[in-house]
Amino acid sequence: MGFFLLGVAAAEAGHVSKAIPLLEAAVDRGPQSEHLAQLAKLLILVRRDGHAADAARAAMALSPTDALTLDTIGCVLARLGDHAASIAPFTAAVSAEPGNLDYRYNLAAAQGFVGQVDDARAEYEKILTRDPGNARVHYALAILARQTVRANHVPRLRAALAEAREPADALRIQYALAKELEDIGDVAEAFRHLSLANAAHKRAIAYDFAQDAATFDAIEARFGKNAKTLTIGTGNRDAAPIFVVGMPRTGTTLVDRILSSHHEVGSAGELQAMPLAVKQLAGTPSRGVIDPATVAASGDIDPGAIGDAYLARAAHHRPKGKIRFTDKLPANFLYIGHIVRALPNARIVCLRRNPMDTIWSNYKNLFASQSAYYAYSYDLMDTARYYARFDRLMALWECLWPGRVLQLSYETLVADQERQTRRLLEHCGLAWDDACLAFHENKAAVATPSAAQVRRPINADSVGKWRAHEDALVPALSWLKTQGIEVD
Repeated sequence: MGFFLLGVAAAEAGHVSKAIPLLEAAVDRGPQSEHLAQLAKLLILVRRDGHAADAARAAMALSPTDALTLDTIGCVLARLGDHAASIAPFTAAVSAEPGNLDYRYNLAAAQGFVGQVDDARAEYEKILTRDPGNARVHYALAILARQTVRANHVPRLRAALAEAREPADALRIQYALAKELEDIGDVAEAFRHLSLANAAHKRAIAYDFAQDAATFDAIEARFGKNAKTLTIGTGNRDAAPIFVVGMPRTGTTLVDRILSSHHEVGSAGELQAMPLAVKQLAGTPSRGVIDPATVAASGDIDPGAIGDAYLARAAHHRPKGKIRFTDKLPANFLYIGHIVRALPNARIVCLRRNPMDTIWSNYKNLFASQSAYYAYSYDLMDTARYYARFDRLMALWECLWPGRVLQLSYETLVADQERQTRRLLEHCGLAWDDACLAFHENKAAVATPSAAQVRRPINADSVGKWRAHEDALVPALSWLKTQGIEVD
C-alpha cells in the first residue's frame, strides 16, 4: 500500500513520470484492481496505450466493486477507443454509486457512441433532473439525434442559457441551441447564436490565423523549396495502414465506415500516432505537436524511423483479426509528405467536399474546444482561410506525388455510391466486398459528430446545406472567389 499511496501523491502533484514506477512497484507486490486502474490512467497520459490497455483489462478481470475504480477503467478504455468494452465498467460504476452524475455521463456518452441512443438519452435526462444547467449534457442531447419541430429542447436550452454563468457552459449551450434551431428550420436564429458563441470563444483562446499560416508555410517550405535537403530513406514497407484525411466534417467518418465494413479492414479510429511519432523524433522542445520548428526539424528524420515509430504507436489500436486498418485522423493531411516517404505502401484517401459546405460545417460544429487543431473554426473568415491553405497544400502533395492520394468527392460518393466505392477499394488495394455498400449496418462505435448520419444509408441530406445561410456566408464566399476557388 505504501508504494501505491506514494504513487498517487506524486501523480496528484503532477509528477506523472515519478508516479508510474511507484504504481508499478505496488502492482508487482500483488495486483489489486484499484492499483492497476490508477496505473492505466497514468499510462494513458504518457501515451503508453498498449500498457494502459493491459493494465485496465487486468483491473477489470479482478472484478472490482468500488465505483471510482470501475469508472477509471471505463475512462481508460474509452480513451483507447474501445467504447463497447467501456460500457460494462461504466454501468457497474453507476450501479455502485447512482448519485454520481459524472459516472452517469460517462455511461451515457459510451452508449451514444455505440448506437444505444435511447439508453443514452435516458441517462442524460436523469442527469438533467438533478442538474438542469449541465451544459455538456445539453450539448450531448442536441447532437445525439436530429431534432424536429414536435420534439426538441429549444425552450429548455433557452432557459439554461439564461442561467449559464461560466463561458464554457454558455459555449456548449449556445452550440446546442444553434444545432437544434437549425434542425427545426430557424436558420437565422441558429446563426445568431452560433456567431455569438464562436466570437466569444475566439476571444477566450486568443487565436490568430497567423499561427496556422506559419505551420502551412513551414510544410510548404520543407517539402517544396527545401525538399532536396530531406533525409533519404526507404521507409517501412508495411502495407496495412489506410489513412483517411481531409478537413473535418467532409465525409471522413463515412469513408472510414465504408472501408472498415470490408472483411479485411478494421478501424483504428482517429490516431495521434503519426503526429506524435514525428514530434518525438523531431525532438523539438515546443509544447505543440505541430509548429514551424517541428516541421523544419522533421525533414532530418530517417523516413524508416517515422514509419517504425508510427506502427509501434498504432499497434495496440489495430483491430484484431484484420490485416489492414484505417487511421481516420483528418489532420493527417498535414503529414502526407511524411506518410508517403515513411510508409510507401500505405494508402491515402483525402475527402473533398464543396468548399462552402466544408467551411459552414466546420464553423457550426463544436470540436474539442481546447484543441489547437480546430482553433480556426471559431471565426468564419479564419475557417475560409484555413480551407484555402488546405486546398493549396493538397495541390502541392499532388504535384510532388501524382495520384498517390485519392482525392474523393463527398458529393460524388453520395450520388454514385457503388461506382465511387469500387474506385475507393481499388485505390486501397482491396477486392470488392458487398458489405461496403451496407456500411450503415456496421456495429462499431462512432465517437464523432457524424455518429447519427453514418448509421443511416447513404443520402444527400448534407449536400448544399450552406445555402440555407447563404446571406450570412457571403463574406467567405466572396473571399474564396478572390483566391480562385470555385464554388458550385
